[in-house]
Amino acid sequence: MLLEQIAFTFSVIAAFVTVLFILSLILKRNDIADVAWGTGIFIVALVSYFSGAQGELSLILTVLAALWGMRLTLRIYLRNRKKTEDFRYKKWRKDWGKWFYLRSFLQVYLLQGFLMVVVGYSFVHVNVYGANAALNVIAFVGLLIWLIGYFFEVIGDWQLDKFIASKPASGEILSSGLWKYTRHPNYFGEVTMWWGVWVMIVSLPLSYMALISPLMITFLILKVSGIPMLEKSFADNQNFQEYKKHTSAFFPLPPKT
Repeated sequence: MLLEQIAFTFSVIAAFVTVLFILSLILKRNDIADVAWGTGIFIVALVSYFSGAQGELSLILTVLAALWGMRLTLRIYLRNRKKTEDFRYKKWRKDWGKWFYLRSFLQVYLLQGFLMVVVGYSFVHVNVYGANAALNVIAFVGLLIWLIGYFFEVIGDWQLDKFIASKPASGEILSSGLWKYTRHPNYFGEVTMWWGVWVMIVSLPLSYMALISPLMITFLILKVSGIPMLEKSFADNQNFQEYKKHTSAFFPLPPKT
């Protein structure tokens, strides 16, 4: 049952990212992959819900996936719509040359589709092993953790958008609000939400298998495409380097004196 559910979910996601790839060729913008990340994981939750157990717990988790995924998709779309293609994809167009389209499909879209299923595996798990599962005390604790994470991500993004809209001076850094306590409140919120999802389903059979979801998103944000890539782009910003000395990289902590 589990393998069949994973295979079916991945086949739907593979079709989804293939459509995205074709759309990227028409628009000549590979950064629609970033826009579609949240939507893709919501599709994982939705597909597994309608083809799975459909218990009370799985319904709540599907709603949470919608709140997270669709907000993220809308925000990235609004942020990117008036900009040119992200610099990373522009560089790949140049570096990959005649292999760009093949590598783009394999390394951007199919790889992202695979990660969508891996990160969203908790939703698959609850719909396989959570038939008629209701919200118990532990699930409520997980929901509280998720809400804390959602608060950090939403408010952190809102404060950042407000700062950018104020047209700050060149090199100026946001260091107030949640950004006073962590250099990446939105990333902290993202990771916290996925651990909250796992706590919500920890009472289900074989829940240790679902650890792949929070572990993968934690690894990606802390070690791959999140904090390291973003902070590398600020390497020459002296204001950021000073801010970095006093502010926690991830966990919200009082500023160092």
